[in-house]
Order: sequence, then structure tokens, then C-alpha cells
Amino acid sequence: MQNNSINETVLSKQIEDLLVARNLRGMKTIQPALASGYYLRAARTLNKCRGHVLIGTGFPVVDTFETDGPVGAIALYQALEALGATPVIVCGPPVSDALMDTYRVHEIRVGEHQERTLEAFKALYNYNPDAVLSIERPGQAEDGGYYNMRGESISDRTACFDTFVRNAKCPTIGIGDGGNEIGMGNIQEALKALDIKASTTQVDELLIADVSNWGAYGIIAFLSLWNDKDLLGDIKPIEILKYLSKLGSVDGVTRENELTEDGLPVSEGDSIIAELRRLIGYNV
Repeated sequence: MQNNSINETVLSKQIEDLLVARNLRGMKTIQPALASGYYLRAARTLNKCRGHVLIGTGFPVVDTFETDGPVGAIALYQALEALGATPVIVCGPPVSDALMDTYRVHEIRVGEHQERTLEAFKALYNYNPDAVLSIERPGQAEDGGYYNMRGESISDRTACFDTFVRNAKCPTIGIGDGGNEIGMGNIQEALKALDIKASTTQVDELLIADVSNWGAYGIIAFLSLWNDKDLLGDIKPIEILKYLSKLGSVDGVTRENELTEDGLPVSEGDSIIAELRRLIGYNV
């Protein structure tokens, strides 16, 4: 059973510290640049959503997509749907092609900037979302391009989700783990300490984690607590990874089609979920 007397501010700090404890790409280093409570604030926004929630994800790796991002996006999609919202995953090929048979997907494509901007405005008008969230989605750097963790340009393979974030008339949330993702523009100065071609795209609330998928789990911890539903316990990372693997995903670090996230075995994600469940009072 849950302990509903939990101090939510303390819980948020516990979650924030847990999710950067490994400091795999410097997120613990830059954590002081963020005002504590960011997981709590983001979860409050999403807990109120009953309309559309746009979830942008999909980071190009070689000629396909990586597992970090889509796993968390799917977990969050399922949690929000269980609470009565209508999530839509926004992504470009090949992620969009892979997911659209199972999930609501809005496809975005690489192309001429003005045309794609108009498409983003049209989509925002049609969906009229309650929130726009980006999880492990490349963010534009200062020069307008997109870059991976190695500093390589991926602009010719990256559709622009930044336009959705910049022009949304609702709260925007970004989840990232390295500095080159949408939302990292909130902490540009702090990111100068890291070896990364940083994103300059800003959001209302930036969430950081050692693996972006885990950031989704941090939000779901609060949604579980407030709605008396074990939404965290419903997440099965290995099943999502198997589903994505069959569709051609690769690990973003190893670039291999394997059941891992950023070079880590699925047991790492499972242990994060178990610890989050313990923090909100579930016996695990």
C-alpha cells in the first residue's frame, strides 16, 4: 500500500537525485542549475491533462532510431491514457512508421523550414493540446542544426519538433540526459561545462536523468501516488524493448539492435522503477 502522507517536495528531490546518481553524461554535475521540484511540477501539469498530450520522441542513430526515448514515451503514453488523457506520439520516420500500427502517432518529416513550421502550427491548432512534452528528442543548437552526443551532425535525418515546443499555447516539458535535447536551452550556461554541442531550445520545465526513459518513470511515480494506481508497476521495460527491437531500434551508445538503453542492461531500468515504487510506498 502507499503512504499518502509523503512530503511531495522531499519526494521530488529524492527522485531527482536518484535519477542522476550515476552521472553517466554529466547530469548530476549540472543539476544545481535547476530549481529543485522539477519532477513534482511537471507531474502536476500532466496530472491535470484530460485532452491531448503531444509526446515528441525519437533520436536518429545511423539509419534508424534509438531505444532511449521511445521506451519512456510509450510508458508515459500508457500512464496518461489510463488516467483519461489522449496522448499522441509525435515523431519522424522510421519511428513513426514503427509505432503507428499500435499507438496514436503524428508524423513529422525533415523538409523545408517554412513548410514544416506551418505544419506544426496546424497540428497545434487541431490538437489544442493540454501539454507538449519532449523526451530524448534532438534540440536545435545555436547554429540551427542538430547534433548527436559525438558532435556529429544529424540535421539531414531530424524532423523539427522544436517548432511545436516554441509555439505551444500550453505548458511544455523537456526530458534529456546529455545536453543536446529539446529543453536544454534552459541551462545553456551550465552546459558549457560538458563536452556537448548543446541544444538552445527552451521549455517551461526541464527534467534531467541519466537515461531519458527514466525521466518518464519519475513523472509516473507522482501520477501513481496521486491517483492510487500502481502505474509504475504496469511498466514492463523489457517488453517495450522487445517490441521496439523487432521494429529495428538500436542502443544509442552501442548502435546495436539489442535490449539495452544507452549501453545499460534492462535490469538498470527495472531497479529504477523498483526504487521509485519504494519511495511512494509500494512494497517491492
